[in-house]
This record gives sequence, C-alpha cells and structure tokens, in this order.
Amino acid sequence: MQILVGYRGTNVGQDLLALAIRHAKAFDAKIHLVTSLPGGEKTTKKKVSEAEENLVQAGKILEEQGIPYETHLLIRNKTAGEDIVLFAVDNHCDEIIIGVKSRSKIGKILFGQTAQHVILKATCPVVSVK
Repeated sequence: MQILVGYRGTNVGQDLLALAIRHAKAFDAKIHLVTSLPGGEKTTKKKVSEAEENLVQAGKILEEQGIPYETHLLIRNKTAGEDIVLFAVDNHCDEIIIGVKSRSKIGKILFGQTAQHVILKATCPVVSVK
C-alpha cells in the first residue's frame, strides 16, 4: 500500500505524521511525504531550503518508527492541489492524507484551496486532518 502525505511542516504536519504512522503500521504501507512549491519567482531558495529541511525532519520521525518512506519536493509550476493529485495517480497511491485549513465563518467550515482540490479531484480516498 502507498500513502501520500501532503506535508508542509506546519503544526498540522505533526498530526498528519501521527495519523500516517498509524495507517502505515496498520496497512503495512510505504509513505510518500510530498511538499509542493509553485515554482518561478514565488519559489525562493529560502523556501526550497525550508521545505527540504521539513521533509528531512519528518523523515527522521518515520525512520524512528520503522516506516518505509520517500520524500518528494515537487516544483512543477502547478498548484499544490494539482501536484498532489497528479503525484498520487503517477505513483499508484492508495490513500492521501492532507491537512485542511479551517476557519469558522458563522458556523461554516471553509477548506483551504489545496485541500478542496485534492478532496474533489483525487482518484483514491482522502483523509483530512484539522
């Protein structure tokens, strides 16, 4: 089984990793930690370095847990949502775990643009983490 984790290294990232570890152990799965950056002038060397470091740190956590994994920093001039969905298809992922931004506006939950795209377009099950 292949699990894609859309990872940005934020506070939600720790919850994503915890859930991914539980799923990987339960299903004897490999995890693909994926960070997507837009490319072009929006993607500075500093942002690339930070993303790489976040992936290394997350990889260490997975390694300590004995979880097989690969890290992927995608810079392909696509939105993060498009990148994640395409990567999942290309790599035959069975599940996507992604964080959602939630803001309450008069009791209404709004998903972030990336999460919304992945939830609507993915060809495999998507698990969202707040």
